[in-house]
Amino acid sequence: MLTVRAPASSANLGSGFDVFGAALARPADVVRLRRADRTEIKVTGAGSQYIPEDPEDNTVGAVAEALSAPAHIQIDKGVRPASGLGSSAASAAAAAVGLNELYGRGHTRAELVPIAAEGEAVVSGDAHADNVAPSILGGFTVAREDGVERIDASIPLVTCLPDIVVSTSDAREVVPDGATMDQLVDVVGSAAALTVGMARDDPELVGDGMEDGVVTPARADLITGYDAVREAAFDAGATGVTISGAGPAVIAACRERDRRGVAAAMVEAFEAADVDARALQTRIGEGATIH
Repeated sequence: MLTVRAPASSANLGSGFDVFGAALARPADVVRLRRADRTEIKVTGAGSQYIPEDPEDNTVGAVAEALSAPAHIQIDKGVRPASGLGSSAASAAAAAVGLNELYGRGHTRAELVPIAAEGEAVVSGDAHADNVAPSILGGFTVAREDGVERIDASIPLVTCLPDIVVSTSDAREVVPDGATMDQLVDVVGSAAALTVGMARDDPELVGDGMEDGVVTPARADLITGYDAVREAAFDAGATGVTISGAGPAVIAACRERDRRGVAAAMVEAFEAADVDARALQTRIGEGATIH
């Protein structure tokens, strides 16, 4: 029996659509795995009633098949589905790391990223690595078709999850088909600033680099109260605010001393828009760990 903890993650971070990702110190999924003749899955925890246990419909089942590693798998969800915090990716990452160890497959962590991404495609429809990469490797990651780069950052963050649902399909439908040259230059500049900020552990530069005038504004309309929440977070000391993944979670970068105030301000702003929400003070953290 192996137990693997795999963290939630935040993809895009504003300027890095389908490329950037960051592992969050919390929350996380905990997955327990035991060798078996065929794969069986049991799911408990946050939103477990919405997650299929049939291996053909579950991201973890797809990972087990890809690794030819059948197992009894118990998933304790700490990351709510449809949150924008990489819920399916956390389970896929934990399964990839655990089954690789359990069966001695010998893959490196980097080699497990595309395997876990293919597993997540069962849920999302696309094999994007922007969530599974940080869940496996930890830190801040840049996922491209030819591989993943990682920076060992430790930026203080606040995630605020409103009690609303934004489907990944809806979030993708509103993404613009193109961008002007001025918009492209602005986004490239933001992405470069964010990457340098991660390398320097500089919350100010990371916050500046979250600015995005293409994808984020289009998705903001799907999140009731987003503009007010963003403004409240900045007023409370956030250095940057954007949508986490496809949403509805909103993520803010900040200094350590401002995290509590930013968290409270974001919740209050959502409540003023008649939306229940909860905030979590976290930071960029490590990837999947075997216990």
